[in-house]
Amino acid sequence: MPHRERKNITPGMNVAIVLKEDQRTGRETLGVVKDLLTNSPTHPHGIKVRLADGQVGRVVRIVGDVTD
Repeated sequence: MPHRERKNITPGMNVAIVLKEDQRTGRETLGVVKDLLTNSPTHPHGIKVRLADGQVGRVVRIVGDVTD
């Protein structure tokens, strides 16, 4: 699962994240990665990132385009 490995996620990348408040529903939020917040090389629930708009969550999938 590429979204669980830090090396696969870079700033500027389009991703879908799940915000903390959406963990129960699994609702995804699309955005562009600004910062990687997880320091370990992998994480079982996805790498935690901050999006360009300031929202923070764990990456659930990498998207090719924000409209995916």
